[in-house]
Amino acid sequence: MPASICDVLPAAATLLGFPGGVDRLGLSDWVNGVGQVDRVAVLLADGLGWHLLPELVDDAPLLASVLAGGTGWLSQLACTFPSTTPTSLVSFGTGAQPGEHGILGFTLNIPGTKRVLSHIRWRDDPPHRQWQPVPTWFERLAQAGVSVRAVLPEWFIGSGLTSAAYRGAAFRPTHAGDDYAQQLIDELSAGPGLVYGYIADLDTAAHVFGIGSEEWHAAAATVDLLLTRLVEALPPTTALLVIADHGGLNVPPTARIDLDTDPRLTAGIRVVAGEPRVRYLHTEPGAAPDVLAAWREVLSGRADVHTRDEAVAAGLFGPVNPLHLPRIGDVVVVCTDDTAVLATGHEPPESANLVGFHGAATEAEMAIPLIAFRG
Repeated sequence: MPASICDVLPAAATLLGFPGGVDRLGLSDWVNGVGQVDRVAVLLADGLGWHLLPELVDDAPLLASVLAGGTGWLSQLACTFPSTTPTSLVSFGTGAQPGEHGILGFTLNIPGTKRVLSHIRWRDDPPHRQWQPVPTWFERLAQAGVSVRAVLPEWFIGSGLTSAAYRGAAFRPTHAGDDYAQQLIDELSAGPGLVYGYIADLDTAAHVFGIGSEEWHAAAATVDLLLTRLVEALPPTTALLVIADHGGLNVPPTARIDLDTDPRLTAGIRVVAGEPRVRYLHTEPGAAPDVLAAWREVLSGRADVHTRDEAVAAGLFGPVNPLHLPRIGDVVVVCTDDTAVLATGHEPPESANLVGFHGAATEAEMAIPLIAFRG
């Protein structure tokens, strides 16, 4: 299996001397070539896809140097499918495939109900450990006596997604206006262990304004400045690992299909979940074959339309815990090229106004970088 986001924390654990760690990424040879480390920082830059690196180098001198081979260590990884933030964060935190941890999309139908859970708005229901039962690497390291800290926005702390991805870490809340780079530097200087950080600027700009927009380039400069400050301040026995959760692409208006305006696509549907690049369609009893046929006809050449069994057998989600199977739609729609399937009758109106998207299985969405720096 190709190296993926699931391999990052096991490799970081190996760098820290944790006996249960596994370095499938080859980091140990590079990082330890100039001396052992006693602390590892992992920064996840949301939306920093592999294929986007060449587009942002004019605004990001440090990343430009990395891409040119002048500094750091660069490798290509893959995120897990769907290529969406909640799924990727939990795959990163647990080292498990989505079929195992159960966070199988941006939104999911809660089995036995018509309720659709948005993972970025998830608080206490359903219970965190019940919905996502796999232990995290933060828990494993903390139980072994390793100091594990996560520096996150205050409103993230206590959420279901934060628990599912990062439980076990000691949380350090940040607030609007705080110097985030300095907070990460202070945590690294405070003592050995693992320090985790997250920055959303690039992904937010891609969604709202589009990849390549002026705002997106400004966000790239912000990310690069943060990285530069971290690299310059790294204690000597520190490794900094920079990863992403997905890439992305822009979807033009002509490539958008609104399922709620086409009777052929609404017939037989009980619940719509997923997101515009990957749709989970939960059908009325006995309607799945007709829904499958209609969607295959309407989206021919624009999406791969599977039954649940076909999607699982194809290995899209990795091994799937049988308890998680009902979370996957009876019909799974995976967009190809630059198509997006909107659901204006089921989702907040701002979803239809986004410019940049991700979630599907294209290289532009799935390929992510791993960048390593030494103090």
